[in-house]
Formats: sequence, structure tokens, C-alpha cells
Amino acid sequence: MESNRGEASRIREELGNLKSEKSEIERRISVLEAQLRDIDETKTNSCPQLENGDSGFGHGLSPDMIYRYSRHLLLPSIGVQGQSSLLKTSIVVVGAGGLGSPALLYLAACGVGRIGIVDHDVVELNNLHRQIIHSESYIGRSKVESAAAACRSINSTIQIVEHKEALRTSNALEILSKYDIVVDATDNAPSRYLISDCCVVLGKPLISGAALGLEGQLTVYNYNGGPCYRCLFPTPPPTTACQRCSDSGVLGVVPGIIGCLQALEAIKVASTVGEPLSGRMLLFDALSARIRIVKIRGRSSQCEVCGENATFTQQQFQEFDYEKFTQSPLTTSPLKLNLLPTEARISGKEYNERVVKGEAHILVDVRPAHHYKIVSLPKSMNVPLSVLEVRLPEISSALEKEEEHKGTETASDVSVYVVCRRGNDSQRAVQLLHKMGFTSAKDIIGGLESWAHDVDPNFPTY
Repeated sequence: MESNRGEASRIREELGNLKSEKSEIERRISVLEAQLRDIDETKTNSCPQLENGDSGFGHGLSPDMIYRYSRHLLLPSIGVQGQSSLLKTSIVVVGAGGLGSPALLYLAACGVGRIGIVDHDVVELNNLHRQIIHSESYIGRSKVESAAAACRSINSTIQIVEHKEALRTSNALEILSKYDIVVDATDNAPSRYLISDCCVVLGKPLISGAALGLEGQLTVYNYNGGPCYRCLFPTPPPTTACQRCSDSGVLGVVPGIIGCLQALEAIKVASTVGEPLSGRMLLFDALSARIRIVKIRGRSSQCEVCGENATFTQQQFQEFDYEKFTQSPLTTSPLKLNLLPTEARISGKEYNERVVKGEAHILVDVRPAHHYKIVSLPKSMNVPLSVLEVRLPEISSALEKEEEHKGTETASDVSVYVVCRRGNDSQRAVQLLHKMGFTSAKDIIGGLESWAHDVDPNFPTY
């Protein structure tokens, strides 16, 4: 027993000595690296041969540039070399929305030499709580124009290239091939696969971010032997799992944080400093204020695009149907389902006419309760789709009450209409109601958005 204690003591002492030696070695490495950087910068500054357009200081930075980027130049890890690299780099940001807004602003401010902006959408009022690159004066105008103007107002010395179009297989190769680094600031599955595949084909590093609700994530694909998007997700997730901000909501600051981090990763790749998030993923939880970095799967040898035996060519890329592959549209327009026969549907105008005529009916709003609190139609009852089946007795009871009130012979003479936000969940609800015996149930086509458009222009939309 005594010998064991002695051995344990000896091991602890030796371990402590090794840790001390490790700390001293790491400190010495840092000192030597700093000295080497100073020597390299001295050599660069003393070089008598000037490049075209050089200011005469040996590094190509004009007095205005030195002053503008002085806080970068003071950083040993960035310095003249890092800033010069940024000025020579070209970066394209696909999407000028919640993620793209802060990414573009910081990339422009930090002096990236040429920035491309790809987006086909226009600025809307409900963009402004998160898409901070836009302003009220640009509502109804091109997001690319708005974003470009904001970038130029921050830094008039860099080049901004406007691509006022949606990224498709028909134009992606031509657009992305013109840039060194690609930033994916989109919010849909087909775009993520399309951009990643295109980056693999072109050999471009991809800075990929995502934000939804109160959470966000970030990683770097196709960089220094790291994985691509398909390595992690060889098959698309089900469409029910692919939510968008327009459907599920997002706290404005969350894409702002992720977009800033996308700019940071792009800067690190461009200036070759630090450790980009290749092979790792950053996960951000806004409510708990937690940031976690997790190791992700490395490049898959079986990946159809970047694997060892992959033969994915530019021609195959251009012929690939990403909407069919992911079962979701590339467009940012809301999804429009068509699940019911014509006789099981009714327009908002038709429903309004029947209300005016005094038709005996009940109106079931199947949106989540927190949606219902935002705005609702008069005399509707809220039964969320997620609990519709277990709350069918409430619908039966409402039918009976309406029968008594209107004096109809039976509850079956009372119509059931179903409404939701856009007319998708209402169709799913009617399908379920038909199976459960409510065969007269009909959905209101287009939901509350169509009601606001066709019946009551003052009805709020969200």
C-alpha cells in the first residue's frame, strides 16, 4: 500500500513537470513566431521593387488605406500581409437577407477587394427587423441594389458586383467561378445543395451559415480537404423538417450573430489566419447564451460529389434537379400545397358571401395558439392542427351549439370551414376531418393571406 502511494506521488510530480515544460514550449513557440513575422515584415517593407500602383511604402497600401485599416495592421496576426490578402481577395455572398446583411457589411468594411451580391428578391417591411443592410427607403426595390448601396457607403474603395438574379444551375458556375470564396446566406435546402455542389466542382471554399428561431449554426465546407455539405447530408431531410424563417419565425439578432461569424470565417480563410471551422460546426443557442463547437464527420469517401470515386462534373451539375432532389422549391415564395379536390375547397370571397347570408357554420382556425393571438377572423375557434384529432369533441360540441342557435334540424346541416395562415395546414386538417366523419369540411383557399388580399385589405398579415 505504501509503495503504491509513493508511485502515485512520483507520477503526479512527473506529470506536473511535463505540464510546466509544455507551457514553456508553447510560450517559446509564440515568441519565435512573432519574431519571424517581424523579420518577414521588415524584409517586405525594405523591398525596393514596387508593384504597379504601389504607394512607395513597399507593401501596396496607400496612406488612406493605412489609416482606414490601421486597427487591422496593428494586429500581429493580420498586419500588412493579412490586409493585403483581403484587398486581393474576391468573395461572393449568395443571399442579401438576415445572414447576408451583416456578412456583407463587415466584408465591405474590412477591405475585401471585390464583393459579389446574389439575390433576386425585393426589400419588404417584414425584412427590416433582421436584414439590417436595408432601410425603409428601399422597400419595394431590389435587395442587391440596397445592399450594394450600403456597402459602397461604408467603403467606396472596393468593388461591388451586383447579380440581380436567383442562383440556379444555369448561372451558378459562371457567377461563383469569378470569386475566391463563397458565402452561403440562403435559407432553403435546394440552394444549400446547389451551392455546395458548385463549390466542389469549382474547388471553392464555402462558408455556410443557418439561423432559425433562436438558434444558429456555422461551418466551413470544402476547405483544405474538409467535407462538403453532401458528406454530412447525403440525402435531404424530409420537407417537414426544412423550416424557413417566414414560416417558423426568427429573432432578428440571431442571423445577425451568425452572419457576423460568417464574415469572420471568410476573413480567416482569405487572410490565412487562425483555424477556420473546417471539420467543425459552431452551434449557437440564443436563449441559454451558449456556443458549442462540435466535431463533424470528415470528408466521406463515398460522397457522390467529392468522394474518392466521385465523377460529378460541371455538366452533371447543370443537369441536376435540386428541387426534385430535395422535394422543395428554390424560390423564397411560400409553399402552396394542393391536397384536396375542388369541391372540398372554398375561396375567401365565397366564404365571406356565405357569412353575410347567415349560413349556419363554424370556422376552425388550425394555426398554433401563438399565431392565433396575433390576429384572427371573428367567431373562429382555435384548434391547432397538432392537437386537432384529440380535440374533435370540441368541434362536435360547437356544431351542436350552432345547430341550436340557427335552428337547423341536425348538426350535419352546419358547415365546417377550416382556415390557417396560407392554406396548407387547413388542407391537412380537412383531410383528417374527412377521415373522422366530418365529410362536409372545407378549407379556405390561401388562408388568412388570401383573406387580406381578396376580402379585407386592412386585415393584418405577418
